[in-house]
Amino acid sequence: MSPSGTTLLPNSRDKLLRDRAQRVIPGGMWGHMNVARLPEGYPQYFEKAQGCRLWDVDGNEYVDLMCGYGPIVLGYGDPDVEEAVERQRRKGELMTGPAEIQVDLAELLVDTVAHADWAVLAKNGTDAMTACVTIARAETRKRKVLVAKGAYHGAAPWCTPSVAGVTTEDRAHIAHFEYNDVASLEEAVHAVRDDLAAILVSAFRHDVRRPQELPTPAFAAAVRRLADQTGAALILDDVRAGFRLDIGGSWEPLGVKPDLAGWSKAIANGHPLAAVTGTDRFRDAAQQVYVTGSFWCGATPMAAAVATIKKMKEIDAIAKMRTVGTRLREGLDAQAKKHGLAISQTGPVQMPQILFANDPDFVMGNRFVLAALQRGVYMHPWHNMFLSAAHTEADIDRVLQATDGALKAVAEQTS
Repeated sequence: MSPSGTTLLPNSRDKLLRDRAQRVIPGGMWGHMNVARLPEGYPQYFEKAQGCRLWDVDGNEYVDLMCGYGPIVLGYGDPDVEEAVERQRRKGELMTGPAEIQVDLAELLVDTVAHADWAVLAKNGTDAMTACVTIARAETRKRKVLVAKGAYHGAAPWCTPSVAGVTTEDRAHIAHFEYNDVASLEEAVHAVRDDLAAILVSAFRHDVRRPQELPTPAFAAAVRRLADQTGAALILDDVRAGFRLDIGGSWEPLGVKPDLAGWSKAIANGHPLAAVTGTDRFRDAAQQVYVTGSFWCGATPMAAAVATIKKMKEIDAIAKMRTVGTRLREGLDAQAKKHGLAISQTGPVQMPQILFANDPDFVMGNRFVLAALQRGVYMHPWHNMFLSAAHTEADIDRVLQATDGALKAVAEQTS
């Protein structure tokens, strides 16, 4: 299981693929999966995946704690999901109109998501969140949208973390507050309340390169109260956390229901799909706005979503992820103490993040994940990770075997 090396060998398949890509793809790789942001030694290209395991193009095997950056919730290649996909593919994928499965999925989402009176489908999280904002503005006839500082809501000009190619006008009606800070939120609402279309919040604070924060009950209640007072929409971004924290919506345990919510990642176990759910107040606005895409009515991802959601309920997938996540968190805490290292583990156990104290440049974090990679475990130094229902206690024990050695290596390098 141990990878043969952590540097790019001159004749490795990964190195050859990167060289080819560099000639035909700007920068060799676009987007969040570009491993140039990670310590040198991470593979860029993979050959196959199954369950919670990955194999890179050079044949190295890893227990994967990223799950494709979130979409894999039941495990790579889940047989029930793939059977549903193949069954629909034989009947039709992209046609001149949607397949019956679209109605099946919309009904299932309305039955599953606590606040939902309706659902519409798209392809990725940016689609969903942009649609939520557009629908909110159409209903309220107002312009301003409040978002938390540092929050990620997609890669469109209004919300992308990059400023390249983005104009001031693209973000002219976006204002900010501090997540979990009621006073900051109230101040932001007061500043724009006569023109406030929406308050947009993540399921929890999952900004990269900083500790995660679960929403406090007081903050969640304040968002709902202020939205109600101003007539604004409460939009919940459940793209990253949806179906990993609560099957009915990530803020259900807080007793707070959004007006609109965006979904993607785990909704179809890796097949390209997103959704917007909403209340009846926003039904007419959702019908009036024009958002679409050539591939939005593709039927096989919808079949995957129906199979995914049904299976998650049948096997209580969230409880499974919570169990193995707790095992991982407790094991890492014990290992860090044993090796004399201070780490913080924040956020839900199903979406672990591990940061080292006094490590602003992620020197120790990079050493740790690279040492884990050498031992056959794929982790991330500053982004939250993801567990799936395919991770077993035995898999977590395998991970902990690797992290014990990795933490020991970090302790020896920093002593």
